[in-house]
Amino acid sequence: MPTPRLDDLRRHAVARSLFAPTSLGEAVQRLGGFVQADPLRAPARAQDLTLRHRVRDYRVGDLERRYPRSGLQEDFFINYGFVSPELRALMHPRRARRVWDATRQRQAREVLAVVADLGEAHPADVDAALGHGKVKNWFGGDSRLSTELLDGLHYRGHLNVLRRDKGTRVYGLAAPWAPPADPQAAMDAMADVLVQKYAPLPAASLSQLVSMLYAAAYQWVDLRKPTLARAKARLAHAKVDGTDWFWPADEDPTRGWRIPARVRLLAPFDPVVWDRRRFELLWGWAYRFEAYTPAAQRVRGHYALPLLWRDAVIGWGNLKWRDGRLDADLGYVAGRPPSDPAFATALDDELTRFQAFMDA
Repeated sequence: MPTPRLDDLRRHAVARSLFAPTSLGEAVQRLGGFVQADPLRAPARAQDLTLRHRVRDYRVGDLERRYPRSGLQEDFFINYGFVSPELRALMHPRRARRVWDATRQRQAREVLAVVADLGEAHPADVDAALGHGKVKNWFGGDSRLSTELLDGLHYRGHLNVLRRDKGTRVYGLAAPWAPPADPQAAMDAMADVLVQKYAPLPAASLSQLVSMLYAAAYQWVDLRKPTLARAKARLAHAKVDGTDWFWPADEDPTRGWRIPARVRLLAPFDPVVWDRRRFELLWGWAYRFEAYTPAAQRVRGHYALPLLWRDAVIGWGNLKWRDGRLDADLGYVAGRPPSDPAFATALDDELTRFQAFMDA
């Protein structure tokens, strides 16, 4: 294989991730078995914005509507999101970084008993049954102890999320987990998920992602270093413009990936743009997620969506949904849109697709 150029890596990154739309299950598998979720709706949630490019005829809210029969589960991987059964089985039974004391363990057992009795448990029902009261949460506010315990039991694999009721998780008991026979093999498989989802990766980003596996499987936190070394040994590798890059060994970044003349507005957490280090290397400018930045300090907007034209991220869009119509405020790194007439046509097509996606 010839040594790729940065242009090759950029086309590889776009083409391998933005595959032809397929079924929901197949799309999630091609994304490694994990779709990151975010509660903000601006104008749609990140999981919907990610899947609309990859699932045939996808409409806003489809994942939530299909979730109970999809086979997917809400869970925490390196971030919170939706995971395949195969990926979830690699992480559980999971040990949490924070160890509960005897009192919390007793209260957690009480919560599990109430969930078992109810079958489908809304946090308000559990709180009404137990009356645990409030506790301080990690950001200094007040939360219901029952809600905190439900979250903790879900993270530890004792509960499943059955569905959402107006955005609130409804829980049921999870079946007991059989631990993976080979923890190192499980960690290797999780590293492969990360590479499948985010490759090609600069070395520093690969290291960062593998280090984040402590959240997925804290019981094997000490295996992160050998997991990284083993991943580097089996992945294809090249030094490009002074940076070491890694990608799956059966892929060839130089093969001449075809990139259509298409505009796409991407979620801030879309795998094409998720790695901000890689983003700057591939496209030469810094994209930042500013939803939690004070308004006066924002550069591109509250929920700016990266704007991809062919294989170049050339700007961003802040989109609002008002009275059944899409309002798009676009900005460009160069200060103006491309003069190519094909861009204007492709942009209109993307906004039309976005309108249909929202008009569910």
